[in-house]
Amino acid sequence: MKQWRKWLPAVLLGILLTLAACGGESGEDASNGNENEGENAETSEEKGTVRIGMNNWAENVAVSNMWKLVLEEKGYTVELEQVEKGFLYEALSSGDLDIGMEIWLPNTDKAFYEKYKEDIDWRETWYEGTKLGLAVPSYMEDVNSIEDLKGSDAFPDKQIVGIDAGASIMSLTEEVINEYDLDYTLAASSEPTMITELKSSMESEEPIIATLWKPHWVFSEMDLKFLEDPKNVYGDSENISYAARKGLEEDQPQVVKWFDNFMLNDDELGSLMASINEAGDAQEGAQKWVDEHQDLIDEWTKE
Repeated sequence: MKQWRKWLPAVLLGILLTLAACGGESGEDASNGNENEGENAETSEEKGTVRIGMNNWAENVAVSNMWKLVLEEKGYTVELEQVEKGFLYEALSSGDLDIGMEIWLPNTDKAFYEKYKEDIDWRETWYEGTKLGLAVPSYMEDVNSIEDLKGSDAFPDKQIVGIDAGASIMSLTEEVINEYDLDYTLAASSEPTMITELKSSMESEEPIIATLWKPHWVFSEMDLKFLEDPKNVYGDSENISYAARKGLEEDQPQVVKWFDNFMLNDDELGSLMASINEAGDAQEGAQKWVDEHQDLIDEWTKE
């Protein structure tokens, strides 16, 4: 018994030293584990929110929803906010929105550009060769110019079907009525209402005049023609670009780089709008198009 008591302190000391050594190794392992968790947390961290202002034009709805899907796939949160054109520029200038997809220059949105020239970051063109004007069904064979409307009996109601009252094409059409001295009224409605009236009239081959623009999916589904504009009130062909709030390039350089790379031709944009129209749902139609055009998207978003 005395011999056991003699060795007991040494045994206890050995046990304590062993436990301390094991504890040190566990602590190191725990530290390494925490570092790995930190790295994983960083790589999966939210990349931020991108707020896109979207006015209710077919091509704008199409590209805005397409970019929502692309950016979300890349890890961003995207908010689409439906706005009128006037509020879009105000919100971009104040920083309440990050991106506006539909900037028509040099003519259509000239007034907005002049007002907010120093307050907004005007970025790259993504579509070239727009057109604004009055369109009629191609079966209206005797009406080919705006000048043909004056004194014509082809349109008994003397009405031009328009879209939203605040749209630039509406104010330009008012100028057209004055410049060509037309005895016509301009009826404000909305793009969907205008399209519904076009479809209804064309099904029964009745006369109709509507404010229209390219790019638009209706030209791939309806046999329409623009009326010539000899006085060039609607202006020359334009380009569509996007604009950003000041500081977005510093906050989200990758997003701005991708949007600067973004470009669509007639066929690509037409197929995107047609896909959405056929699906009857913007996200569903845009997703179908994205799945079919991944090579193009990869080109825009290459590192």
